[in-house]
Amino acid sequence: MRRQRNDDRPKVNDEIRSSKVRLIKPDEEHEIVSIDRALEIAESFQLDLVEVAPNAKPPVCKVIDFGKFMYEKKKKEKEAKKKQHTIQVKELRFRPTTDDHDLEFKTRHAREFLEGGDKVKATVQFRGRDMLYTEQGEELLNNLAETLKDVSKVESKPTMEGRRMIMILSPSKG
Repeated sequence: MRRQRNDDRPKVNDEIRSSKVRLIKPDEEHEIVSIDRALEIAESFQLDLVEVAPNAKPPVCKVIDFGKFMYEKKKKEKEAKKKQHTIQVKELRFRPTTDDHDLEFKTRHAREFLEGGDKVKATVQFRGRDMLYTEQGEELLNNLAETLKDVSKVESKPTMEGRRMIMILSPSKG
């Protein structure tokens, strides 16, 4: 009875369809043999023949315990996933008339986000007659960028999008 092929796992034993393969035995000998001979060798070690490099000419097969091989592979993938860090974009919102204390408070948060490796999207929201004070909003964002220049770099300068002025800061490498 044949098992259903699962594309993310390597070919094993009878699933390998090449006439010749480069064989890696447990005693680390490399040789090019026919697929029938490779299966015989794997059987003599009471192990599986696993295709580890299907795109090579000829394909590379290894005589190993398939269950153990898959366990180790999953373990490595899980470890790699633990180590990766996804960069998030944290948003800070201001008004053109934001008070100094609030600005300092939000700047401290922005510094924490940047030191943690996240990007910061600083937004100044203009409502009603606030549209008269777009220069103040731009000045506020430029001051924020100047204050945080030791831990960040400006990824996109302040730009108007409708009634909002947006600037993106990313952590500096260093």
